[in-house]
Amino acid sequence: MNTAIKITAFIEKYDFARPFAISRGVITSLNVIVVEASRNGRTGRGEAVPMGSRVLSAEQDRVAAQEALNLFHAVRPRVMARPSRDQLYDLLPAGAVRNAIDCALWDLEAKESGHSIWRLTGIARPDHLVTAYTLSLASPAEMAAQARDHSDKQLLKLKLGGEGDIERVTAVAKAAPRADIIVDANEAWSMAELEYFAPRFAEAGVRMIEQPLPAGRDHELAGYRPPLPLCADESCHVTDDLDEIADRYQMINIKLDKTGGLTEALRLARAAQERNLDLMVGCMVGTSLSMAPGMVIGALSRFVDLDGPLLLAGDHKDGITYRGSVMECPAARLWG
Repeated sequence: MNTAIKITAFIEKYDFARPFAISRGVITSLNVIVVEASRNGRTGRGEAVPMGSRVLSAEQDRVAAQEALNLFHAVRPRVMARPSRDQLYDLLPAGAVRNAIDCALWDLEAKESGHSIWRLTGIARPDHLVTAYTLSLASPAEMAAQARDHSDKQLLKLKLGGEGDIERVTAVAKAAPRADIIVDANEAWSMAELEYFAPRFAEAGVRMIEQPLPAGRDHELAGYRPPLPLCADESCHVTDDLDEIADRYQMINIKLDKTGGLTEALRLARAAQERNLDLMVGCMVGTSLSMAPGMVIGALSRFVDLDGPLLLAGDHKDGITYRGSVMECPAARLWG
């Protein structure tokens, strides 16, 4: 029996179903990097989004994907020589390439062992998860129209950007009165804006504010008592970041493209829980192949934001089934 693992990677491009806007810009497509790890007729797969946390132009996105592929090829011989998830942390920094390889190795282990990802991680498999659906940043009227178009969703996540945000929240709440609302400022606010918006959003029933201030300005939150939970996103990538932000937020958003894989995501989740922080799991958009490993963290999380495939014009043929806001656990033939 061959014990060597063959690891390959390639880029796939997906179009958005409609232009997607946040406070930093608008994107219409994205490139993902897919890694396949094969041995003895079995193949594990992982997918990651190289554009990271920044909205890029189409050309920048293409370049980021090519740079990720180049990094993969540079480390591929060393990964194949030491194909273990723990060894990846000596070879690669946190980021998309490590995430794709790490998830491919988890998938391969599941397929070789005949055990599900739930058994391998020791996390109870949920019957389903309820995911947020993200409303792209736009005028209040346009965001209200988006909300009406997705009135079947139980949880809406609003991309905000500063001026006009109260009107955006009010319009969406009126258009989708049965939906719970969380909001994501994507680093767009000042401390003064947070202090102004937060109590008004709490009165409107908003359940959480994600990354209100720019990363690196978390010190401004020291001593602040928010009327609703604040969730760190860009300010918390890996476990070591907790020392800086744990006393300034009530929740962290775990994204595998930031942690560099499910392995570090599990470490981060457990360390955050030990500090009494709630968990959210998020994504950098992506297909169902990106969402599937995130569902493992989703089983531990208060909020789930794994709606990536719903924002795209296409997905894998064995993709996750979404029924409104409800995600079904993926079939093993997709991942895990």
